[in-house]
Amino acid sequence: MALDVPYRSIPDMFLKRVAATPDRHAFGHPNADDSGAVWLTWEQVGQRATAVAAGLHGLGVGLEDPVAILANTRLDWVIADFGIMCAGGATTTVYPTTEPEDAVYIIADSKSRVLFAENPAQAAKVAGAHLPALTHVVLFDGVPDPAAAVPQLTLAELEQQGRQVLAADRGLIERLVAPIGPENLATLIYTSGTTGRPKGVELLHGGWCWEGVAQSEIGLLRQDDLQYLWLPLSHSFGKTLLCGATHVGLPTYVDGRVEKLVDLLGIIRPTLMCGAPRVFEKVYNKAVTTARDAGGAKAKIFAWAVAVGKEKVALEQAGRPLPTGLRLKYALAEKLVFSKLQARLGGRIRVLVSGAAPLSPEIATFFAAANLPICEGYGLTETSAGAFVARPHANRIGTVGQALGDLECRIDTDGEILLRGGPVMRGYHNLPAETAAVFTEDGFFRTGDIGSLDDEGYLRITDRKKDLVKTSGGKYVAPSHIEGMFKAVCPYTSQAVVIGQARNYCTMLVTLDPDAIKSWAAGGPLEGRDYAEIVASPQARAMVEEYVAQLNARLNRWETIKKVTILPRDLTIEHGEITPSLKIKRRGVESNFAAEIDKMYEGALAEI
Repeated sequence: MALDVPYRSIPDMFLKRVAATPDRHAFGHPNADDSGAVWLTWEQVGQRATAVAAGLHGLGVGLEDPVAILANTRLDWVIADFGIMCAGGATTTVYPTTEPEDAVYIIADSKSRVLFAENPAQAAKVAGAHLPALTHVVLFDGVPDPAAAVPQLTLAELEQQGRQVLAADRGLIERLVAPIGPENLATLIYTSGTTGRPKGVELLHGGWCWEGVAQSEIGLLRQDDLQYLWLPLSHSFGKTLLCGATHVGLPTYVDGRVEKLVDLLGIIRPTLMCGAPRVFEKVYNKAVTTARDAGGAKAKIFAWAVAVGKEKVALEQAGRPLPTGLRLKYALAEKLVFSKLQARLGGRIRVLVSGAAPLSPEIATFFAAANLPICEGYGLTETSAGAFVARPHANRIGTVGQALGDLECRIDTDGEILLRGGPVMRGYHNLPAETAAVFTEDGFFRTGDIGSLDDEGYLRITDRKKDLVKTSGGKYVAPSHIEGMFKAVCPYTSQAVVIGQARNYCTMLVTLDPDAIKSWAAGGPLEGRDYAEIVASPQARAMVEEYVAQLNARLNRWETIKKVTILPRDLTIEHGEITPSLKIKRRGVESNFAAEIDKMYEGALAEI
């Protein structure tokens, strides 16, 4: 049955939302001292966005003209994006961590006419570059440089210019929005990718509107929710949540400062939060290591509560009723242990959503045991993010749920997941050969992921097709599966990277969570040492190797990790080792730590 999408475009959806609930809270941002949120109503957001649209129109932006945003997640990003949409333009997203060379490439390749930059430092990334299509730079913060080769102005100045235009031409926005249809380009998102040059993914108005409707149809987003949105808006996951919030009309607090996330959750008190697995892994690490460090009765009570919670989850997953005795035990476990974890996340969480990378089933089970259910989702930039997601009322741990809306899914003969439907991209910008290569003859998009569908349409992801490791013994290994298992086994882990392609055994690079490992070191001979000293110690190595032994006991012989190296620092975006959406860039890791990897294979002549 076809999904009913009652909008022609994002601005059509946005303006209808403004008209339907003008006085309801729309988007919030942090106040001056981080003690709460400052909220704008839909009417206020509408006024600012249409002023930006009129201002952009005055700068020459027309239908499908690309306009770039180079900034962190913040309210101004949202206003600029809606303004671009209402002007008929197409938003080109650039991560704020993007190096100048890549930023210039993206703006040049997209032929962006205007650049919204967070501040002069971000604007400087393109200063002096040959960008003939770029006519203006708009700053969110800071003072424009009057000597800049490309004229600069502030966002406030652009809005003021737009308000003047609208005062003289009240029908302008209506005329600008009228020709925008489902097949028009809305967004160019350049995949950060795990290899090679970024490719511009062309995503259409119809696909984004489809996403907004599909999310609400399954009860994932509700108007009585309060969403905490910290994800990069340069990523499709963040953009699709904006569309869902617009269709549903739910209030969304926007704040991309990840370092403030845990502290502000208790102040904002959201009912809904979406994130990458790394966020949930850190919460899990903190809960487990705090209990272990406490020792004695507290550690025993924590372990008992988790066991009770997991027993409850196992029955729920099997669709069986909970015995009265277990209900009573769980109520006590929640009071003694889980209520404290719930309070750390604000005390009002209805549902959490994990996406962008695989979530360990063990960690998902832990959160479910704590009555903090995580609905895992699956999608790609090329599918406007959301393709599959677990329903809050029917969450099967270890799967990414069922397809959203009327999306079609087929599993190819080699296990690759193929998708066809409304949210799938038009193609890669200016790359016809690459576009043709990722579509089947009957229009299915080749995701590059391996998975399986059960009889009820639940999808289980095995791994990235290109990430599957084939040892020299001819055995296939799924790295992300093993990496997820290790993160659940070892609560001190930050990142784990399995190595083994064309090798005669598997090894692993590990980084440790700085907060967790310092807590582990407290009270012992390593207390007060810096991170590098702690992780290089024989004690840390012995601890990690003990957890690797626990991991190996759960793996097939050919999957077992024969050697492990603890790295002296965590993986970073800046070093090209993880993407801004926190996925591992295996080629970057293997290149940067080639010496450490080679050492683990010294003298390896035969499969162990």
